[in-house]
Amino acid sequence: MRIFLLAILLFTINQHSFAQEEIKSADIKILKEFEDTIGLLSFLVINDSIDEHRFAACKKLIPTLVKALKVENSFQYAFSEVKSISIQYPQDSSFRVFTWQLYVDVDEYRYYGAIQMNEPQLKLFPLMDRSYEIQEEEYEIVSNKNWYGALYYNIKQFDTPKGRQYLLFGFDGFSFFDKRKIIDVLTIKEDEVTFGAPVFITYDLKTGQEYVKNRIVKTYSAESAFKLNYDLVYEVILFDHLIMTGGMANQGPSWVPDGSYEGYRLDKGYWYHIPKMFNEVSEEAPRDFPVLDSRKGIGIMGKGKKTDN
Repeated sequence: MRIFLLAILLFTINQHSFAQEEIKSADIKILKEFEDTIGLLSFLVINDSIDEHRFAACKKLIPTLVKALKVENSFQYAFSEVKSISIQYPQDSSFRVFTWQLYVDVDEYRYYGAIQMNEPQLKLFPLMDRSYEIQEEEYEIVSNKNWYGALYYNIKQFDTPKGRQYLLFGFDGFSFFDKRKIIDVLTIKEDEVTFGAPVFITYDLKTGQEYVKNRIVKTYSAESAFKLNYDLVYEVILFDHLIMTGGMANQGPSWVPDGSYEGYRLDKGYWYHIPKMFNEVSEEAPRDFPVLDSRKGIGIMGKGKKTDN
């Protein structure tokens, strides 16, 4: 009997811990109307063939999204019908991050986004893409005001002696011939967010030196399928090992997967590099499941060179 009562008590505490404020029925109707508008605008940002239409849609999308998120308890509204904006949640649901891209031309994308905290009243961190100003992509720590723009496709939380941090897996179209995938590190403290943290450790067997990076940036040929994500089975960051090849005409040297894999494994708040994950070599690199931009065959998870707004 005592065990039964204890189980009931634990269940009640657990339910209370994960209880969420409900959205008023009137507000649900308002959010649904916003969702329809946001869905249309974001579709135009990605798919409209006329430059001016895409730019105008993006310009209108930003304040429309902010107005929608100002609705009380909007965090509980999933915007599940919006297909052209990536909306990612960490496991603890403490926030969610919206990201999308504006296609400019074959060599240029601009990125937009915002982090919404899980609170009844809106607490929002706008993400301002200034990655064209970042000189050393893997070593700089930046704020939301000079963000390395990317379209995020996964979040992995992890705990460190200094508190909780989050890995952000993103896609960067970079250029016509080459694409990038990145792992950034998000830290949230009170009213401040930062991107990048010294948590990626690589040990060079030849020199005996240890190298520390604040984020991981992998550049690869646009003709290749490159995997970079957290693997739930092996509990590691898993990615294709890249080798340099001659590339296509007018491309120059390019990086392509060779069928083997590298990784990073978490240990006491740091991610340690594993130079070779498996002994087997695959004939074909595995493919991610991207959100596709059907226009001109360009994937939505990508961008090119960036310029100021």
